[in-house]
Amino acid sequence: MQYPQAEIGVFGGSGFYELIDEPREFKVDTPYGAPSSPVMYGEISGRSVAFLPRHGVDHQYPPHMINYRANVYAMKLLGVSRIIGPNACGSLRKDVAPGDFVICDQFVDRTCGRADTFYDGPTTTHVSSADPYCPTMRQAAIDAAGKLGIKAHPTGTVVVIQGPRFSTRSESKWFASQGWEVINMTQYPECYLARELEICYCNISLITDYDVGTEDTPPVTNEEVIRVFNENNAKVKQLLYEMIPNLPAQRDCVCARALEGAQF
Repeated sequence: MQYPQAEIGVFGGSGFYELIDEPREFKVDTPYGAPSSPVMYGEISGRSVAFLPRHGVDHQYPPHMINYRANVYAMKLLGVSRIIGPNACGSLRKDVAPGDFVICDQFVDRTCGRADTFYDGPTTTHVSSADPYCPTMRQAAIDAAGKLGIKAHPTGTVVVIQGPRFSTRSESKWFASQGWEVINMTQYPECYLARELEICYCNISLITDYDVGTEDTPPVTNEEVIRVFNENNAKVKQLLYEMIPNLPAQRDCVCARALEGAQF
């Protein structure tokens, strides 16, 4: 099937299921099964955009059941070369407050059992993830937040847990003791799979709560996560609408050359 071609892809997170005005919907078939929902296609400031809520339009897929390979490969089939991945996250630090954004530059994977590569053989492929997030896109996100007056931390490490359970107090304290700022359930393998396909990827973490290891804060609840995300959905959309038209058409970043020297 011939699909419409888009420059930029966006994955919607918890509470974030719409982005494009009057989108066209397309069911995309991939070698890895169906993505979480039909892809919504349209334009933002003259740039072609594909939008896909990673949990499904009814939030029916918990983090450990998302078909990440199908979601990312669907973007590839649509011609996407840049993906923006906003998501709801917890904070591991007092100075990273609910309502803040963090433009992460590193992740730590604590998931298990997720299908996390497109290269199962026979060609052995080792793609570097030393710097997993696109520097060009990260700077565009930082600039957009600054212009809009949104508080955005320009760097941060997100630790990705398996879910769907939240952390114990001891786990959360351990993560915080490592100096990590953000905790989430969906960044891995989504961002790395994009790198395997030489697609640029930018994480925008919307802080919805303090994790349970942060002193003097109650344990996180799903109700609180959704409440804060819904309150800040307008800011997420404003940031994307400011950021997308300012992304350069040409790519000279490491993401575009990720497979060079990676295959035996």
